[in-house]
Amino acid sequence: MSRSSPAASLQAVVTELRVRHDWFDHLVRAGARYHERRGNHFAAAITFFSILNVVPLLMIAYATAGYVLVLNPALLAALDAALARAVPPELSDTVDPVVDAAIEQRNTVAGLGLLAALWAGTWWMFNLREAVSAQWAIPPRSAVSLWRLLSDVAALAGLWFAVIGSLAISAVGTSLGETVLWALGWPAADWSQFTRGGLALLLSLAADWLILFWVLTRLPRTRRRIHGAGRAALLGAIGLEVLKQGLAIYLSRITGSPGGTIFGTVFGLLVFAYLVSRFVLFMTAWAATARENWCGLTP
Repeated sequence: MSRSSPAASLQAVVTELRVRHDWFDHLVRAGARYHERRGNHFAAAITFFSILNVVPLLMIAYATAGYVLVLNPALLAALDAALARAVPPELSDTVDPVVDAAIEQRNTVAGLGLLAALWAGTWWMFNLREAVSAQWAIPPRSAVSLWRLLSDVAALAGLWFAVIGSLAISAVGTSLGETVLWALGWPAADWSQFTRGGLALLLSLAADWLILFWVLTRLPRTRRRIHGAGRAALLGAIGLEVLKQGLAIYLSRITGSPGGTIFGTVFGLLVFAYLVSRFVLFMTAWAATARENWCGLTP
């Protein structure tokens, strides 16, 4: 009597689970779509342009600091006094020129930073849109099309609005939550750490959901109506929170030495960006392989 191979037995188990559990069948379909549509390769491209965007964003932050300091002399004086107390005298000649340069070169740095951010951000958005569109089996679009360029710039602006909206939700929600608890007679001093953490977690989930819902519904280059995007965005928001908590734990563990702080932080952020890119693409594959959206697409 012949015995089945381990691979055949595993295949039989997977087939039985797919028949019995719709969620497991959906998971298998999403995983197959992700790998067939080169999810890992697209995630690597998104990560590269994400890291590339850090430089112009730092330039903008540097220029913004210069504008803030020049428009607020009191803050500039306080910063100079704080640096004088914190920095040894032999390093003051090195640190002071940095502050002066941030003020004097703010216009040049801001202009170059904005141009670089627009260029790198547009290519980042192009790769992101091509990646999420690939999960919908949509053919790639020409990278030299003027319409493509304008469309990606508009999508980049839309993403910034979504990010600003998510930050507003966190800020307003926190203030509103504090007001409600205070009105109920629960002073802020009596709040437990669990209460504060729970409120912060809920607001963070809401912000993540808003961004992911926008990514799932607006970035794919398709006119197809996307069903179940809200559920996929909710699952994605939960997964992103898990990844962020993992990053926080990792960063807290590697700050014990200067080398770990520098190289470990860079490595952690790089891995985090790659994992987030893969996770977003997998959630797109999850949405694309939902029963409602699966008509005419390769499983």
